[in-house]
Amino acid sequence: MLRLITEQDFKEFWPVFRSIVTAQETYAFDPEMRFEDGYSLWCVSPIKTFVFEGEDGSILGSYYIKANAMGPSNHICNCGYMVSEKARGQGVAKKMCDHSQQIALELGFETMQFNSVVSTNDIAVKLWQKLGFEIIGTIPKAYRHKRLGYVDSYVMYKQLVQ
Repeated sequence: MLRLITEQDFKEFWPVFRSIVTAQETYAFDPEMRFEDGYSLWCVSPIKTFVFEGEDGSILGSYYIKANAMGPSNHICNCGYMVSEKARGQGVAKKMCDHSQQIALELGFETMQFNSVVSTNDIAVKLWQKLGFEIIGTIPKAYRHKRLGYVDSYVMYKQLVQ
């Protein structure tokens, strides 16, 4: 079930968030980030943040939605998604992305753009492509991967309103 996040939800999700950030494989967030900074970044700054709650009440994933830019580009939104390790491969990211596209339309956005999808994150790249996102640009050596060193990042884009 997808629903708006609460601060208590983020407290429960924090170990997942923290492990993803400290792995330094997919998110360009400070690996030394404190809870308060993570909460502000993930839950306060965006327009909305959701959690994917499992049948047992545990938080299996979360995503945020925000404007990608202001003024003449405020029709483009940006989202970030995280899935707990125990829920990977179960369709949680797909369900969150489908949900986020519907929410984007409800909020008046016409397009969705992912600004920096790490090229070595094969599962995410393939999923976003399967869901209709295109790689519209490559940023060479944009990400310092903890294990692989400098790797490229992709800008991915999908038109939501035809």
